Amino acid sequence: MKTTTPLVDIRRSDSRSETTLSWLRGRHSFWVDGRPYDPSNTHHGLLLVNNEDIIRPDAGFDTHPHRDMEIVTWVLDGALVHQDSVGNAGIIYPGLAQRMSAGTGIMHSERNDSWSLGGERHTNPVHLIQMWIVPDETGVTPGYEQLEIDAELLSGNLVTVASGMPGHDSAIRIRNRHAALHAARLTPGSSVRLPEAPRLHLFVTRGSVDVEGVGPLATGDAARFTASGGQRITATAPAEILVWEMHADLAM
Repeated sequence: MKTTTPLVDIRRSDSRSETTLSWLRGRHSFWVDGRPYDPSNTHHGLLLVNNEDIIRPDAGFDTHPHRDMEIVTWVLDGALVHQDSVGNAGIIYPGLAQRMSAGTGIMHSERNDSWSLGGERHTNPVHLIQMWIVPDETGVTPGYEQLEIDAELLSGNLVTVASGMPGHDSAIRIRNRHAALHAARLTPGSSVRLPEAPRLHLFVTRGSVDVEGVGPLATGDAARFTASGGQRITATAPAEILVWEMHADLAM
């Protein structure tokens, strides 16, 4: 049944499940394998994964497979090394967004060992957000793209990072014509307005904001909007936000 009643579902940072290993602290906005199944928290709109990971040096996710998924990686601090089975290799750092289309199948690794591609060894963790969106077409050729948007974020506006929607020609292209990811870095007192969409996912990566008609959100908090949008987001401290705009839902 199509939901038309405006809803805002606030998810606080401490409600997320965690994965704690010797080399990783991972926090998960949605249900993940290995945890008690939660049918009410498998996704929002087209967004299946919103993971926050902190990876210690000389460690990370070794080579593993993906298929039919659009994966966007956003680094908050440090440097993440990506290598995959179709020949892409590079370092992702703050302000450089990355998209990997898994398509028919791809193997890749994500590690905190930037010295493996040159440079000096370091002891800094890497802190990142990784988001998975379902594609609107399966079985496509795997692909990879990255985009430097640090300068655009200095404007204080909502900047489109990745999109499959028309009109977002300067963004990384994802293979779903119903979704777009936006980001903003805000100084205290500055604000942006959310787009209008059937589904929105607002995640505060750092700082704190006030959401018009909803209230305060802090680092790690999220708001899931249904049949809503247009609210003004105002920073109450230096802040960064990630916003998924989605004009479709999963076919369940």
